[in-house]
Amino acid sequence: MAPHTPPNLILLHESDNVAIAVADLSAGTDVSLGSHHFRTQSIIPRGHKVSVCEIPVHTPVLKYGQPIGKSSTTIAAGSHVHSHNLVDHHDVTEKVTETSPPPAPTPLRRTFEGFVRPDGRVGTRNYVAVLSTVNCSATVCHKVVQRFDPDRMKRWPNVDGVFAATHTTGCALALGGRKHQMIATAVAGYAQHPNVGGRLIIGLGCEQNTTGYLAEHHGVVPLHAPDGTTLTRDQRVPVLTMQTEGGSAVTIDRAERLVEQLLDQANEVRRTTVDASHLMIGVECGGSDGYSGITANPAIGAVSDRVVACGGTSIISETTELYGAEHLLCDRSRSPEVGQKLVDLIRWWQDYVAFYGGRLDNNPSVGNKAGGLTTITEKSLGAVSKSGSTTLEAVYDYAERVNTPGLVVMDSPGFDPSSVTGKVAGGANLILFSTGRGSCFGCKPTPVIKIASNSELFENMRDDMDLNAGEAVAGKSIQELGDEFFEFALRVASGETTASERNGFGDHEFVPWTVGPVL
Repeated sequence: MAPHTPPNLILLHESDNVAIAVADLSAGTDVSLGSHHFRTQSIIPRGHKVSVCEIPVHTPVLKYGQPIGKSSTTIAAGSHVHSHNLVDHHDVTEKVTETSPPPAPTPLRRTFEGFVRPDGRVGTRNYVAVLSTVNCSATVCHKVVQRFDPDRMKRWPNVDGVFAATHTTGCALALGGRKHQMIATAVAGYAQHPNVGGRLIIGLGCEQNTTGYLAEHHGVVPLHAPDGTTLTRDQRVPVLTMQTEGGSAVTIDRAERLVEQLLDQANEVRRTTVDASHLMIGVECGGSDGYSGITANPAIGAVSDRVVACGGTSIISETTELYGAEHLLCDRSRSPEVGQKLVDLIRWWQDYVAFYGGRLDNNPSVGNKAGGLTTITEKSLGAVSKSGSTTLEAVYDYAERVNTPGLVVMDSPGFDPSSVTGKVAGGANLILFSTGRGSCFGCKPTPVIKIASNSELFENMRDDMDLNAGEAVAGKSIQELGDEFFEFALRVASGETTASERNGFGDHEFVPWTVGPVL
């Protein structure tokens, strides 16, 4: 059999002892890859790893030039490297004492067409939000939104729609406790989001997550607040409580009239040309595969670098999927204090998961593993490439308002809906979402750009994908893809619709992460 040569097999770093198959390899295939020559011992599925040399037992397995775990047995050259012979092995540092932040990128000047808000932030969309303080008002919120169908919305051509942000909590929690603080922060973040041109809050009336708490701790000032606040009337929020209004039906009717007024108000706002420094992107990966870390995620990282060069902000989260790669971000941190905050979060997650009898290596998922990923460290090393190459400026708590230009980390779980909810609550006005297995995700009020890691996925789920990073395997450079994807991001920020928007997704993806007991 003739030797199999690249591009069907990729060695990501000269020190690696595994390569990535970008096409299915049959057993007995002779391979020549640089200085490595071997014969495959079994079928190697595309996206999976093959050993390019013998790897003794308990030896680090290297990918990206980094250890992704240790061999659990001696691995012969040409063997399939996966869960049967590779286990995670990663030690988190205890103390960050020094960092080496990279030089600032060359400034880049670009613009987009956005909605300028009274607080100076800029939206990429113009929605009216109906938000619940508690799960008890969730159905009422959705019934209000149902009254504004596409035909009726033609009356307000400058508004992208009406959406509901509902959730499963808001009560049965300690007043002012961590769980309460987290849900209130997320609700307030959506209410005050730059993509929201009008908002209405609906509660039951006896919940813990009261509008008074939102006003006192998050500046969400009710419309009926006494004069003396510095906010104008259009910055105050109309609030309805079902018990006070007289029940659900009456509340829905009154909410409908209020939403009409909010739509009239939002419709007066027009897109204007603004500097791209107003972009705040959230970078996410979901349904990852063996290609994600070598195509889609690095391409997103290239976009992140361009946004930062414009003076904008890039938020990477999914703390559980930074474990194993956190040292790379720590090295790039603005200061040891920033790096230490990230390390402390990683250690908190280790303890938190262990309390429930789990391990961080329970992630990757079954689907991730079928796509070629084996350990959480391997997944994280690919995921962290979404952050690009710029300095890590700050680390934020979940759903906290982000006000730092540049690259930042936000604490969150790896579960996509919760992770994206946190970034949007923090102010992200655009999401770049990579997927290798296929994810059909949207998130009103923020447009989600879906990026396929491989060309087969892009073609198979064409209605759900916006961009194809699989072209990197065919010869396009990551920087070329970064340029193309950045231009697409600017067009989306200016109003071009994404696949998830055309499909009408995003009405049920407000999934705030909360920590604490249900009382």
